[in-house]
Amino acid sequence: MHTFAPGPSKVYDALPTYLQDAYTAGILSANHRSNAFMSLYQDTEQLMREKLHMPEDYKLLFTSSATENWEIITQSIVQQASFHIYSGSFGKKWIGFAKHINPATDGLKIEANQAIDVANLEISEDFDVIALTQNETANATQVPMSIIEEIKEKYPEKMIAVDTTSSMAGIELDFSLADIWYASVQKCFGLPAGLGILILSPKAIEKCESKGEKGRYNSLSFMLENAAGYQTHYTPNVLGIYLLNRVLKDLEEIQHIDANLRERMLKLETAVAQSKSLRMLVDNAETRSTTVLAVSGPEELIASVKKDAEKEGMQLGSGYGPHKPTSFRIANFPAVTNAEMDKLIGFLGKF
Repeated sequence: MHTFAPGPSKVYDALPTYLQDAYTAGILSANHRSNAFMSLYQDTEQLMREKLHMPEDYKLLFTSSATENWEIITQSIVQQASFHIYSGSFGKKWIGFAKHINPATDGLKIEANQAIDVANLEISEDFDVIALTQNETANATQVPMSIIEEIKEKYPEKMIAVDTTSSMAGIELDFSLADIWYASVQKCFGLPAGLGILILSPKAIEKCESKGEKGRYNSLSFMLENAAGYQTHYTPNVLGIYLLNRVLKDLEEIQHIDANLRERMLKLETAVAQSKSLRMLVDNAETRSTTVLAVSGPEELIASVKKDAEKEGMQLGSGYGPHKPTSFRIANFPAVTNAEMDKLIGFLGKF
């Protein structure tokens, strides 16, 4: 069964080899204070720079999931309050968790087809961090790098935090446009769930030190103190980090992956646009995701398409939240091969 679910999603076909190699190498028993682990951490951080173009002075940290980063950012970096711009369920959850820690948190909800109007965006001095869900998995929307750049130029004094859970390692991100980036590995990294990634600029690290929040299990200051020596503050998912390392070694540089995914998404969009009965949930090409496509239609039709796909060995992702019964989602992630995607595109042509 080929899965096109947007997470947990298809893992890379080389995963069985990676797992066997991890066992043979003894990395599964490596202590996170050992030279073997510190070398693995350092090598993985360097690979993030080489393959995903993470800046040299940005720091890679490991967490348990992307959602853990919601708490870390608010408790350890935000000094006044964060202002969230979002359109879907995961962006809504992020602001909800942030408000629980800091009631002064506020934001702007936009519609899926609505681009962020930076010229008319007003964020007061009460907020020192702008939070963006760059790729919203729930409704298959995204915020282009050009918009993030406009926000950065308009508010240079504010820090920007970006959720790239379903886009990091799929599209080329300009990390210099923001100070905080995070993701999980079960989407575009093509790995099993259970490992989160947090990337910080020197300014974000300085802001954390300035705030001085300490004493919690996931206090960022504690994490950074250990990361300075390529260690973690608690016993980490060593296997997950090893698998991430192996995937990064085998990946092409991100600009090549980006180009392939954009080409495939265009084919997908064309197939849906030419369909007599299906349509794209997000009509605005400017706000439509490159890595997740949501397809909508009558509830009975959506159920039928998903059932027919399974008969042909393909699993489509269910819709999310209010769109669950009337849509399905397709993960245009790198671990999905071009041949598998072509098969799906041919299948969609029947409708």
